Amino acid sequence: MKTVLGLDLGTQSLKALFYDFSRREIVACESAALQLYQNDDGAAEQQAQWWLDALHQALAKVDPGIVASAVAIGVSGQQHGFVPLGKNGEVLAPVKLWCDTSTITECEDITAAYGGAQQCIDEVGNPILVGYTASKIRHFASRAGALYDRLDCILLPHDYLNFYLTGERCMEAGDASGTGFLDIRNRCWSGRMLQAIDPHRDLGSCLPPLREQPGVIGSLRPEVAQRTGLTAGMPVSTGGGDNMMGAIGTGNLSPGRVTMSMGTSGTVYAYSDKPVIDPDGEIAAFCSSTGGWLPLLCTMNCTVATEQARRLLGTELSDFETLVGRSPMGAEGVITLPFYNGERTPNLPRAKGCVIGLDSRNARPENLLRSALEGATFALRYGLDRMRALGIDASELVLTGGGAKSATWRQAVADICAIPVTILRQDEGAAFGAALQALGMLESCATAELQHLVNDHLTKDEALCCTPDTAAVRIYDEAYGRYQRALGALTAIF
Repeated sequence: MKTVLGLDLGTQSLKALFYDFSRREIVACESAALQLYQNDDGAAEQQAQWWLDALHQALAKVDPGIVASAVAIGVSGQQHGFVPLGKNGEVLAPVKLWCDTSTITECEDITAAYGGAQQCIDEVGNPILVGYTASKIRHFASRAGALYDRLDCILLPHDYLNFYLTGERCMEAGDASGTGFLDIRNRCWSGRMLQAIDPHRDLGSCLPPLREQPGVIGSLRPEVAQRTGLTAGMPVSTGGGDNMMGAIGTGNLSPGRVTMSMGTSGTVYAYSDKPVIDPDGEIAAFCSSTGGWLPLLCTMNCTVATEQARRLLGTELSDFETLVGRSPMGAEGVITLPFYNGERTPNLPRAKGCVIGLDSRNARPENLLRSALEGATFALRYGLDRMRALGIDASELVLTGGGAKSATWRQAVADICAIPVTILRQDEGAAFGAALQALGMLESCATAELQHLVNDHLTKDEALCCTPDTAAVRIYDEAYGRYQRALGALTAIF
């Protein structure tokens, strides 16, 4: 048996997936939980060592024979995190993550130094948002003192795992496009943006080589092989950000198919063969990890919304589906703006979660739960609508992530977005995408050939796919209008 190993470094856990590509079977999939440090100023951080510990813990749960069967590795990782390395590869500080909102001031300062948000969009492709890496670097520069002077290399989370596995320092264009300082159109670093981040230092000297196309970045170090049971010298692919690897893992490599990932955060993204620059900056103009582009909308709160509602109500996960099913579409007028972690789209990093529309008739647990589900989905529908307005074809929606496991939520997505929903049997998203990228590397697939390879290894779960109901679409159009009016009314207080 030969397998490819896909690693996915998330916010809550690290996952290790072994895929037997001859039998087209996932033969092992294990994970290890990760801690998350958060405080009242918006900080959200992890220690890079926790990632390495989780990697070893996850691999230790897998049968040694399966571990030894791996012939290539691909790595997916949470985007935007800032991993500052010293000259000898030491991590200089805790890693600020994508959901860290403590750098609002730094975002404003960088934007002003560059000439304003519109100038950022026009020249680089994206505004400087609080989740992106750029503001984290400026934050480090202003607070770390001598540690910042020791900064030798800037990496992203998946880059750091690649560095641990191979000893090679590099970034790839897909993940790098979430830093805020990659010129999206030309796939190169923006010197002017780097100067806006720190006018006193040449940050370009701290950036590793940029990989524009997928391929081999290095081979597995003997020290790592000895600790894990993996084979020394096996190739490691470029990997990418979790959304870019999720695109591969859901077959989103050509126009028409859109992926909606419903995890802690929510994303909607599509493939494009040319840059898609949103003049309003709401759709992120990212590159794909397959040589194209990946226009994307991100919300900071997806399953966070339902988890917070469950926790508030003391509802077990096993009871969630039954309770939500008791509430009618539209939750009898209860509206949730689920901004528990602040929000990226709309750009409201200081926002808080709100529940409105309660009265003595509808204030019931089932309505609060359904409202949380609907609020998270309405935010993602906005992204789909915005993409269509920018000319992106959307004829099929592939769902992935924890939210997709709920039958009620799947149908709600189809009805709210008025689009057929597809569920894949290989519903491991980014980890499976990383494994498929590694397989494509083994088979020396050109970019155009990768689509065929991916299609050959993906199958629909027809029993879980669903289509929109005409009557439900009308009901949800009205509920979506109420949500948008509530958002407009409350935006001013944030």
